[in-house]
Amino acid sequence: MVFRPDSYNNMTNVNAKVAYDAGLRNYMLRIYNWMASGLLLTALVSYLVVNTSLGNIFYHPVVMGYRTIGITPTLLGYIAIFSPLAFVLVMSFGVNRLSTQAAQTLFWVFCGVMGVSMANIFYVYTGESIVRTFVVTAGMFAGMSLWGYSTHKDLTGIGSFLGMGLFGLVLAMVANIFFKSGQLGLIINIVGVIIFTGLAATDTQRIKLSYQNLYQYEGSDIVLKASVYDALSMYLNFINLFQFMLQFMGVRQNDN
Repeated sequence: MVFRPDSYNNMTNVNAKVAYDAGLRNYMLRIYNWMASGLLLTALVSYLVVNTSLGNIFYHPVVMGYRTIGITPTLLGYIAIFSPLAFVLVMSFGVNRLSTQAAQTLFWVFCGVMGVSMANIFYVYTGESIVRTFVVTAGMFAGMSLWGYSTHKDLTGIGSFLGMGLFGLVLAMVANIFFKSGQLGLIINIVGVIIFTGLAATDTQRIKLSYQNLYQYEGSDIVLKASVYDALSMYLNFINLFQFMLQFMGVRQNDN
């Protein structure tokens, strides 16, 4: 018999409820640890690319006078910029084929590559504004994730709506590459913040509910691998929210 939390009222064994709650807390903590570690790795790699000779492998500086005003990617830089999509596809479609170790390794490599692809923000925005935006994003994300975990409201419908909105957002971003509309860009940034703020809550609830089916496998590789995929989902929500927030809160280098 598979234990489910909706059968609490019909069960006399209180220890079962306590064990389930403890397992759920540990699972969520594991996800947040993976996510936080991934963000730390991304930040570290970005810093090293910008501040050490490692950056010469991926980017060429754009110099005006005696000042570096930006960077342009090398061939490896372009590969690093577009490769995160390939990692996500491999991890998504290979969920049943990858071993736990392979999934964990891909997660770390993915976070490292994201660090390379995001290094350019240090040339565009001031370090102070990047840190400030990160702190604000972390607070927003944590608050929405906590609400998604604790609320008794079913967020499934909202999650589906946000998923459709995300698809439309991607189409609008692609279109704006050609139209280069400042007004459309502003709308995209606003919608992006709304969508990924909402996904922080809906994905948290989805993960919480999915643990009902994972509980019976607690301690196995199935649960460990699932936590990596769930951490990747939360990591991507945070990274995207941060980048959209940076459009509003970031102070550009040339504005100083």
